[in-house]
Amino acid sequence: MSVEIKLSRSNRIYRPNELVEGKIVTKLSSSISHQGIRLNVNASVNLQVRGGSAGVIESFYGVIKPITILNKTVEVLKSGRISSGTTEIPFSFWLKDPGEKPLEKFYETYHGGDISIQYLASVDISRGYLHKSLSATVEFIIESEKENLPEKPISPEMVIFYMTQDTQRHSLLPELKSGGFRVSGKVCTLCSLSDPIEGELTIESSAVPIQSIEIHLLRLESILVGEKIATESSLIQTTQIADGDVCRGMTLPIYIILPRLLTCPSIFAGENCGFQIMLAIESIQIYNCSARPYIGKSVFICLCTADELDIFPARISEFRPLSHGFPKQIYWKLSDN
Repeated sequence: MSVEIKLSRSNRIYRPNELVEGKIVTKLSSSISHQGIRLNVNASVNLQVRGGSAGVIESFYGVIKPITILNKTVEVLKSGRISSGTTEIPFSFWLKDPGEKPLEKFYETYHGGDISIQYLASVDISRGYLHKSLSATVEFIIESEKENLPEKPISPEMVIFYMTQDTQRHSLLPELKSGGFRVSGKVCTLCSLSDPIEGELTIESSAVPIQSIEIHLLRLESILVGEKIATESSLIQTTQIADGDVCRGMTLPIYIILPRLLTCPSIFAGENCGFQIMLAIESIQIYNCSARPYIGKSVFICLCTADELDIFPARISEFRPLSHGFPKQIYWKLSDN
């Protein structure tokens, strides 16, 4: 005895103004009676504050009350019977009913460390007090509405960065301090989630052999807790762009594919919601020193991302982050105008 929800789209990707269709599939050894079949559609932003990023009092609360985006119930069938074997029961519902004011903005699906945005459809087959109800849940993915996109796309913004022994914020090993090094490069800070992050990096000079060069993709999540702002950075993925001691002056390409469910467009929710999500990349050089491998880090570069480049307004302005606990950074935000 089992029940399953199958959506009409295999990739389960929808936009807020679209109709969601699918089937409730039951597999039964014998026929059963039921008191109705209902489909519950829920969407929320789940926020969690860890003790290390907030004060002692805030850490006791841990999980903050979720922000509800969508909450509706669809009656699929009234009371009756379901025959034995495999039965498919069709259903459909609009994510955003015409003329209906949503509870909250439809943010894109996102699975993060402290913030997650999920859209779930759950079926419940009620069988009365003497029998356990049959239920199943499926997650579907929401992306931005294309009808709200401006006609003209924005050209990618390139940021130039560099790293030397003088830009390091921690103590240097003698080999690097005396010999020195310089790493430069550039990377695109305005990109689509469906496109790779592209750029380049050059080892101009280094007195110490290089063991490896990696690019870290990180997420920056900020949550407003009372009058404080808790900000956490966490690693999403690591991309190695060089292995071994590379030639000096050689330009190395940066090409990073974004994992869709672990990333989302840059979100700058206001005071009512009190959360913010950004992506950043960090260049890591591992040097082969005599004592131990030394890790050199370049500046944090934050990205402005979207599922379509066209969603960005015509003006990009500099943005100050909620938290100042990170190394020197370059931030970009969506303009309010």
